[in-house]
Amino acid sequence: MSKLYKLLFAISFVGLISACSSVKLDDANGVAEVNAGGSMTYDPISDPKSSVYGKRSIYFEFDSYTVDPKYVSTISAHASYLKAFQKQKASVIIQGNTDDRGTAEYNLALGQKRSESVKKALVAQGVSESQLEAVSFGKEKPADPAQTEAAFKENRRADFVYR
Repeated sequence: MSKLYKLLFAISFVGLISACSSVKLDDANGVAEVNAGGSMTYDPISDPKSSVYGKRSIYFEFDSYTVDPKYVSTISAHASYLKAFQKQKASVIIQGNTDDRGTAEYNLALGQKRSESVKKALVAQGVSESQLEAVSFGKEKPADPAQTEAAFKENRRADFVYR
């Protein structure tokens, strides 16, 4: 019976892969063109020349959920993207994270406050709340598992995850 399940899984996996949309390179400007059957042909999230490419995290000080003013341009860039692609249903999950100091309950609450503060900053710039979801992973998804101050700084963040 397990061979039947493995065969069904393999067939399903091949079907999923063959159903994926194609991505081709646009020779004129070196930007990937996404063709998923919709009308959107340019995606700034995937463009290395875009103001939002690679800037997917907002970092926080220890025991803080206040957004540092140095991240205003990053938040503004994401807000512009979300507003521009609202009709295409662009949306983001803001994932709050902490370092591993403190209890699990405390870190979940702090991670939620961090994601909510980034969400509020996006809403203040005109992004629809329906495009945003704020969640917390607390200390469960460290960017760097080391027990150093540098690792703790990397883990105190809110990440933008587009869906």
